Amino acid sequence: MTEIGAVRCALPAHRYRQAELTRHVAKLSRVEPARRALLDRLHGNAGVDTRYTVLPIAEYGDLGGIGPANDRYIELATALGEQAVASALGAAGVAAADVDLLIVTSVTGIAVPSLDARLIPRLGLRPDVKRVPIFGLGCVAGATGLARLHDYLLGWPGHTAVLLAVELCSLTAPVDSSTTPDLVVSGLFGDGAVALVARGGQAAVGSGPRVIATHGEVVPGTEDVLGWRLDTAGFRIALTADLSSVVESHLGAAVSDFLAEHGLKVDDITAWVCHPGGPKVIDAIQDSLGLPPSALDLTRRSLAEVGNMSSASVLHVLQQTMDVGRPPPGSPGLLIGLGPGVSMELVLLEW
Repeated sequence: MTEIGAVRCALPAHRYRQAELTRHVAKLSRVEPARRALLDRLHGNAGVDTRYTVLPIAEYGDLGGIGPANDRYIELATALGEQAVASALGAAGVAAADVDLLIVTSVTGIAVPSLDARLIPRLGLRPDVKRVPIFGLGCVAGATGLARLHDYLLGWPGHTAVLLAVELCSLTAPVDSSTTPDLVVSGLFGDGAVALVARGGQAAVGSGPRVIATHGEVVPGTEDVLGWRLDTAGFRIALTADLSSVVESHLGAAVSDFLAEHGLKVDDITAWVCHPGGPKVIDAIQDSLGLPPSALDLTRRSLAEVGNMSSASVLHVLQQTMDVGRPPPGSPGLLIGLGPGVSMELVLLEW
């Protein structure tokens, strides 16, 4: 049994309305006048009202290439991650010295030593804390990190584990040219960090849900639908229009089969904690599962308030569900992560 004690989000200081970011993207990416209408339409249909950036928008044109941008990533992701973990530990009433496992997911920069190693002295964690840095899973990593945390606690009941997802998506914005996929994601992604504290066995560390079981799978032949590619300027998005159709075609069967293994059906789930990948992806989740629109209200709310924060987003929706959704005690919930591969991670919860 894995008991989730607390989930806390840390957001950067710089918050902008979508229209202001649209103007900035047009200038930064040198969008031609003929394509400006496309940019406005893509940003206007993104389902995003506000987003947070780790730097003031005026500074993004002066990052100086992939090396300096990655240096800023290491500095700022470490600081924001520290803030999120400290907040979650405080909310769960857990001392840093009592943490036995630290999992850190991030895909918007590269750090060696990894972010988890850098966080040990800053948070006061034990030098012998077990560490699992995760890179390459993209948006699904928040859900997958929770699943692997659960696996660990099954083997080490009584231990305390922390999961941190920290993404600085704004540092990957292209500054030389913009393809249509670049313009799409420039209207979706925001910066943020979310940390989760959990304990194995029957010793609760809070009033959050319990993880009952997990399931992950990759849809064959979809490796090129979503991901990163690396060029001389840094990370660039690889994205095709097939993403939402892949989700709609494959998610429903995966969820139904997984729930059936535990004697449940889609109609039994009282809380849907889904990755806010974008309006079309959210619609695909809803359609594939036959859900009423209200079932994904918190997912759409998260997208509107902070944008898509990659691996951190599904954990942000989990925090909102714990804070304001308040499912009835004993009721089942399902956390759904989606990411490159195309990969799906399902986490069965019980409140």
